[in-house]
Amino acid sequence: MDINLTLIGQAIAMLVFVWFCMKFIWPPLMQALEDRRKQVADGIAAGEKGKRDLEAAREQAQGIVSEARGKAAKIVDDANARYAAILGEAKTDGVKERERQLEQAQAEIAQAVNRARDELRDQVSAIAIAGAERILKREIDPKAHAELIAEMVAQV
Repeated sequence: MDINLTLIGQAIAMLVFVWFCMKFIWPPLMQALEDRRKQVADGIAAGEKGKRDLEAAREQAQGIVSEARGKAAKIVDDANARYAAILGEAKTDGVKERERQLEQAQAEIAQAVNRARDELRDQVSAIAIAGAERILKREIDPKAHAELIAEMVAQV
């Protein structure tokens, strides 16, 4: 194989082509690859950071949920305690009201008994006075007295 002008021309063309590629094509291509590598690395870093943030958010959410459950349990316990207190107060009030009504009914019964006694006493007094008047109007006679007493006994 002879070295001729064609081979030298092809070698020069190849060198010019390599120089042109190294000068104008290779730097933007390498820059694009570097940018892409950096973008991928940033994406991976962001993914890792996102994963850490997600885990931290899960822990925080778990803490908030635990705190909320504790507060809810406390609210339920407070509500149950208040329910028991209200129920106890209602029972106490019911017992007091029953006792008050019982005392009131007993007082009314005592008043009714006293009124009945007073009425009976008034009636007995009226009958006694009427009997005494009849006895005094008539002459004093044992037979008449016995009849009047028998009449009064029949009236009573």
